[in-house]
Amino acid sequence: MLPGVLTATPRADLKSDCPESQPTEPVPGPATTTAATRRLHAQRRHFDTIGADVWDALAAANPWSTPFSSWAFHRAWWDAYGDNAHEQTMVVVDAGAGDGAPPVAIVPFMHRHEVEPTDAITHTTIRHGSELALTPVPPSAKAIFFGASYHADYATILCHPNDLPAVAEAVVACLAADTDADDDHPDPWDAIDLRRLRCGDPVIDALASAFGRREMSEGWTLNVEREEVCPVAIIPADIDFDGYLATLDKKERHEIRRKVRRAESAGEVRLQPSADPLGDLDAFIELHQKRWGEDGLFPHTRGGAQSRVFVRRLFELFGAEGPVRLSFLTIGGRRVAAGVHIQSGDAILYYNAGVDPDARDLSPGVVLVAKYLELAVSMGVRRFDFLRGDEPYKYGWGAVDEPIQRILVRRASGRDAVPRGEVRS
Repeated sequence: MLPGVLTATPRADLKSDCPESQPTEPVPGPATTTAATRRLHAQRRHFDTIGADVWDALAAANPWSTPFSSWAFHRAWWDAYGDNAHEQTMVVVDAGAGDGAPPVAIVPFMHRHEVEPTDAITHTTIRHGSELALTPVPPSAKAIFFGASYHADYATILCHPNDLPAVAEAVVACLAADTDADDDHPDPWDAIDLRRLRCGDPVIDALASAFGRREMSEGWTLNVEREEVCPVAIIPADIDFDGYLATLDKKERHEIRRKVRRAESAGEVRLQPSADPLGDLDAFIELHQKRWGEDGLFPHTRGGAQSRVFVRRLFELFGAEGPVRLSFLTIGGRRVAAGVHIQSGDAILYYNAGVDPDARDLSPGVVLVAKYLELAVSMGVRRFDFLRGDEPYKYGWGAVDEPIQRILVRRASGRDAVPRGEVRS
């Protein structure tokens, strides 16, 4: 993983890092507003007051949205982890359209101290695949994040791309006015720490430009830097699974085939979608815990209990036909691994997994990914996204890094300065 590279310019000129396979053009159709004819205004509005249909319609208008931006994902996150953060959701409205007009944009924000006093025991942090030299923020800083940043691998603003410049200006104007303060957390923000922005997403340019225009007059410091990478395997069109394996490095291809054959010699190998993910959830958690233990998503702490609520709510809210799917890898009828993936347009997002260490001789982790890629090929899916983290196994499958970006705005403050070089997780 590459360390963050700081830039002194307000524009995030990152297109050279962006694979051509990512969306580059807005979806067809008119924007909901035009800056030339309407005056946009950003205001806080509690998540609970925004209907799922309104939320998801605006998410669908942005081609950079994924299921991580959906109402169901955010509802599940707040239901599980609401005690770890504070409401900061914003909507952008046409100031002249009247109270009943639908919003032009939704900006799913939350705020919290870097370490909340009530969260000091679990010390919730944004996890990464490896240590990163990101610009530090003091532990006591009140920071504004995208909602669900701790568990969403991608984030964006929910609106039509043509509205983005005006929406970004309205959001930054609202943040500059300190209208984010509330009775529970009255201090103004110290940092705006926006993570999970996909490389090439025009939200990066729009927000960086809007923040940059106010940087000197407001006494802010703006940084745009690489946060992490999401390795993605691109599957050529009109190819079968053996054809895909033929595109890999010879040594890697040989090892994959050898391990798959060894598993097949032990019995029939199947990737079975769960017909009852809620009923099978405990079985998934057990396999996950066998692999990761206290370092996994479900430790024997308050955080583990919250994670159980989160995963359960995901399946409850998305429903059986939703994009979040649970599958089990069976070898000779024995469950040896499980995976949760997200179907998103022309991509499969490999979100979480667990394997049985007692079946290590059958290489369940390798065989699980093989079966997922075989599924992707059979569906005609072109992108297999391993999501955040530069774990070496991902590159053996031909994955190539796609960066995600961070926009950080710090307000001049004497509170709890962090020595330069200290890195926050």
